[in-house]
Amino acid sequence: MTVWGRALLPVQAEQSSAETNLPDPCKLAIVAALEREVRPFVKDWRIVKREHEGRRFKFFERDSTVAVCGGIGAEAARRATEATFHFYRPPLIVSVGFAGALDPTLKVGNIFQPRFVINANDGSRVEASSGAGTLLTISGIAGAEQKAKYLKDYGAVAIDMEAAAVARTAQSHSIPFMAVKAISDEYNFDLPPMDGFVTPDGQFRTAAFAAFIAIRPWLWAGTMRLARNSEKASRALCSWLEQYPCDAEKLQNSAPELHPNKEAFPQTTR
Repeated sequence: MTVWGRALLPVQAEQSSAETNLPDPCKLAIVAALEREVRPFVKDWRIVKREHEGRRFKFFERDSTVAVCGGIGAEAARRATEATFHFYRPPLIVSVGFAGALDPTLKVGNIFQPRFVINANDGSRVEASSGAGTLLTISGIAGAEQKAKYLKDYGAVAIDMEAAAVARTAQSHSIPFMAVKAISDEYNFDLPPMDGFVTPDGQFRTAAFAAFIAIRPWLWAGTMRLARNSEKASRALCSWLEQYPCDAEKLQNSAPELHPNKEAFPQTTR
């Protein structure tokens, strides 16, 4: 899960509400980790803050679609998905965000829609309602050496840190699930050490990470490259999502039938 990127832009006015502001029954729910992944997509959406099980969530609403950015990692993703189900009862939940490539043919900005999501912690597998190939959800940052091992052990195309939790929660409520991921780091790219900068509630401590990097010049080039990659992945993901607003049926029929390759997952950056 790549978490470094450009500083967030000012957002629209926020409001609190005990009731949903969606004018029609919710048709689609999107669960991401961080706002920077989907900022271009939700920047003009209405924001509603709601509390569930002692935690406060910020939901983005537009037409009959809702999005939430629950935080990094499985537990944060699970909580966000449960809150989304509690308030909106969506007929389809989609895990979106960044992913690291295991397949060497995937490049930064490629879009990957997996058919299966595997939890590396327990080996459990959930089938998505459409897609091709396998996404592996892991519990930490993976470097190039670990990626090679994951590819060998699981035959997965890419890795993330949230999709399996979203999938399992959707499955527990008998809701169809999908995942749409943008590649932000290629298979041979070693990420900077970021695991220690994720808070218990799944937020990334950007200022602390920047201070850590500032006194380690040997990490500057990789960190800057990661920032550019993350920005490119966000643009690609949001551009792709804009093709399917509020249309769950169209979204479910959007994935290629073949095993992922360069042709099946072209770059979609603007």
